[in-house]
Amino acid sequence: MNKTVVVISTLDTKAAETSYLKAQIEARGCNTLVMDLGTRGIAGIPADIGRDEIFRLGNPGEQGPAIEDRVKLGEIMTTGASIKLGELYAAGKVHGVIGIGGATNSLMETNIMRTLPFGVPKLMVCSVAASQGLASRFFGTSDIAILHSVVDFTGLNDLITDVLARSAGSIVGMVEKSGGLPKAGRNGKGLIAMTQLSMCERTASFVRSRLEEEGYQVIGFSATGVADRAMEDMIKKEGMFKAVIDLAPGGVGEELFGGTRAAGRERLEAAGLKGLPQVIAPCAVNLMTPPKSKYKPEYYQRKKYDLDPLRTFLRLSREELVTVAGEMAKKLNLAKGPVKFLIPQRGWSSFDAEGTILYEPESDQVFVQELRRQVKAEVEISEIDSNIDEQEFAAAVLQSFIEVMKSSKLRGNSKYATG
Repeated sequence: MNKTVVVISTLDTKAAETSYLKAQIEARGCNTLVMDLGTRGIAGIPADIGRDEIFRLGNPGEQGPAIEDRVKLGEIMTTGASIKLGELYAAGKVHGVIGIGGATNSLMETNIMRTLPFGVPKLMVCSVAASQGLASRFFGTSDIAILHSVVDFTGLNDLITDVLARSAGSIVGMVEKSGGLPKAGRNGKGLIAMTQLSMCERTASFVRSRLEEEGYQVIGFSATGVADRAMEDMIKKEGMFKAVIDLAPGGVGEELFGGTRAAGRERLEAAGLKGLPQVIAPCAVNLMTPPKSKYKPEYYQRKKYDLDPLRTFLRLSREELVTVAGEMAKKLNLAKGPVKFLIPQRGWSSFDAEGTILYEPESDQVFVQELRRQVKAEVEISEIDSNIDEQEFAAAVLQSFIEVMKSSKLRGNSKYATG
């Protein structure tokens, strides 16, 4: 295939396993570059990218990894390896990456893998992937695949060689099938990012089907705190989207109040700073999902909706709605492209409709009034006489999308507008 896989490992502790993995990958038709993160003992096999080079990249001016602080040393090696991997990718010399190890190695190696953009194959072979809380830290917002080896890397044996052979086949297969990401859509109109949740699924489906009929590709992100955070990263780093339809930006408020859908401090900023046209709606912005282990006493008195055994949505107080509106206004005021914010007057989710316990249009108006007060004049706010998950609202989203795309084109922002 004439493609190259970077193998990340520690050659002072996993030389035999790395050598076997390297041979298995090469036997399947890929080249390899072995990157050594080892810092203690002598490397058991030669590395293509040695630890001294990585250390110098992560800590310029020093001669070698002689620091005793293990945490600091790990940070230096992670930084240096990330720089090196980024350089190799920019030069067209990397088509996939695989790492092996336990908890510490996997945390370092997956951090390094995140240097590569979405679509570049990344595989972490980890012996402790099932440990509580670790897997989510390995993934982050990147498209990293994890193979849980179960058995530890303590030398070659029948079980480890089986795991490594399957791992080699997996990464080579991913590299073989990886052909770059589409960016134009069927008719050359481009990719549109759209956040959604199950409580606005009918609107999301309607909008998606209509835009796809027009030749766009709509890339959906479930706004539960990870995928919507990943969307922000992809907008910021990869420049693949023409516009954003942000139906569910509730991660902004969840970040403020410690909810399970918290989406990071930069949520709702990347598209605006890039000048992308935006259509925004408030699906579930008036709700939060704090972990039940961290409930405040007064939370038990709130109006609520049990979505499933793990997630309960609590209604925000009027004071909290004011806070969220102010935070969103700050973020939207950064926008360099056209923005339309659509407010449904009959509920902000499918289970927040007229006649339900969560339906409080007067409280929602507190948010709307504060948003209007703080947001800059260029951000257009419109109120729609429907629930967010009804066809009338979906039609308004589509019309607003057409208008922001035209506005972007009229501004001469041809990088983001389409024909």
